[in-house]
Amino acid sequence: MSTSILKSLTFVPQPKISSDPLIIKRERMVSRLEDQKKLLADPTYQRRIKRWEKKEDGEKVLVERPLRTSKWWQQDPSGSCVMTVKVGSKRIEFEKGKAAIAVGSLEKLPGLIDALIKAVRAGELDSQLSEGKGPRPLPTRKVA
Repeated sequence: MSTSILKSLTFVPQPKISSDPLIIKRERMVSRLEDQKKLLADPTYQRRIKRWEKKEDGEKVLVERPLRTSKWWQQDPSGSCVMTVKVGSKRIEFEKGKAAIAVGSLEKLPGLIDALIKAVRAGELDSQLSEGKGPRPLPTRKVA
């Protein structure tokens, strides 16, 4: 007789999925920063999005299409590089009037992006993330 594989496993209740808007914004920011790393490695990188669209006959289909990713860093002729971080289309100000981070050379940019990802996951940018607009409210239907 052999022992059952299922008896060797430990079962626990499934944790609830967080619906905290701040956690959702953190994960979205981490995703966008990872997109910046991919764009740095491959200048032709395009993020892919999935969206429901209606066909001419009224049928809804799920379409995946590329979405152009813009660079969040700039390099001047001397070779030094600065990076900005955006929430939506607005740049985050880390200090009053200072929205850019001095990177130095372009080779240091992946390390800076990794540090920003750690800061976002640690909650260090929560005040800047919460300043932006929240998700759009669901449309309400008027009952006649």
